[in-house]
Amino acid sequence: MRSCLSAFAAASVMSITLTAQQQQTPPPPTGAAQQQGQAQGRAGGGGGRGNQTPEQREAAAKEAYDREAAIARPVPARDSVWLEELTYLEVRDAMKAGKTTALVMAGSTEQNGPYMSGGKHQYAIKLVGEAIARKLGNALIAPIIPIEAGNPDNKYLEWGSIYFTAETFQAVVRDIATSLKSQGFKNVVLLGDSGGNTAGLRAVAAELGPKWGEDAHIYHVPEYYNWTSSGGVRDFVINQLGIPEKQSEGIHDEYGLSAVMMAFDPKIIRFDERVSASKATINSIALTPKDKAIENGKKIIEFRATVAVDAIRKVIK
Repeated sequence: MRSCLSAFAAASVMSITLTAQQQQTPPPPTGAAQQQGQAQGRAGGGGGRGNQTPEQREAAAKEAYDREAAIARPVPARDSVWLEELTYLEVRDAMKAGKTTALVMAGSTEQNGPYMSGGKHQYAIKLVGEAIARKLGNALIAPIIPIEAGNPDNKYLEWGSIYFTAETFQAVVRDIATSLKSQGFKNVVLLGDSGGNTAGLRAVAAELGPKWGEDAHIYHVPEYYNWTSSGGVRDFVINQLGIPEKQSEGIHDEYGLSAVMMAFDPKIIRFDERVSASKATINSIALTPKDKAIENGKKIIEFRATVAVDAIRKVIK
């Protein structure tokens, strides 16, 4: 009996010891962590990260970067101007082919009246931004910033609206722009699709421009959001499209906006539901027939893209 108890006690001690050792010993690295460790080992003579000098860590990072820079793309590239739709090798090769301008486009998520989805600006950016990048021919577009600067601490904030503080908005723009510069884009163009973006985009461009020097250039192009200016979208709708929209129903919407949304997807403005409820108008202007409104939306997109491209080409020498 005593020998059985002794054997049990010895087994228990061994189990506790092994458990403690397992808790103290980290699991072996896998994937990217393993590759990084191998690169560090080669650069540091087999020592751990803590044994490497800054120069050795830099050499290891450069070695890994150079290896990836030399990788052949295994399949044909997707035809897209949106960074998030491309693989990193497709972006790398697009930049090698001359697409060294990056567009940073900011929208908003806000109250847009009783018929239109809160992401209106993002839908517009998807259409107008695509057209701008295609017309420029040398540009790719960063992921859309869907939040503008405002007051998130407003207790009367309308439902569905989300805002950054001015400081947060500028920090987001600054980090996106800096990321683009770091990977080799030579020109970063800031475009705001909502009025709340203008001040922050202008401030970031003014801050980063002198810091970047000749390594890269950053520009804020306010002409992109030319909705109310003389010769802007509203004038285009009235004078070129022949839509006599001169009064407002007092909601955050108008014919030009609704037409652009319809060119993306009529569901955004609840078109079918409005037709059924006899409410397919905006500011006393009919949104029917559907095909006409969609065609006018496409013309507005083309107009906005042309204005923006002209302005971008003027600032990028």
